[in-house]
Amino acid sequence: MALVELGRFDRQEAFIVQGRLEDEGIPSFVFDAGTSIADGSYLLIPVRVMVDDEDAATARAILDSAA
Repeated sequence: MALVELGRFDRQEAFIVQGRLEDEGIPSFVFDAGTSIADGSYLLIPVRVMVDDEDAATARAILDSAA
């Protein structure tokens, strides 16, 4: 298992993305949420959503379809 970065989001959006992926059966991890100083601090400390490299293409397609 090798984790790859799916994207960088503000804190709330990262957890929404994680929930959407998990609804589709794709495990994901939110990195750096604890270091985010304040909600909405995307430009200061982005929160990363990570997925297994084998799930990356499917996860990106799910995010693209939601946009």
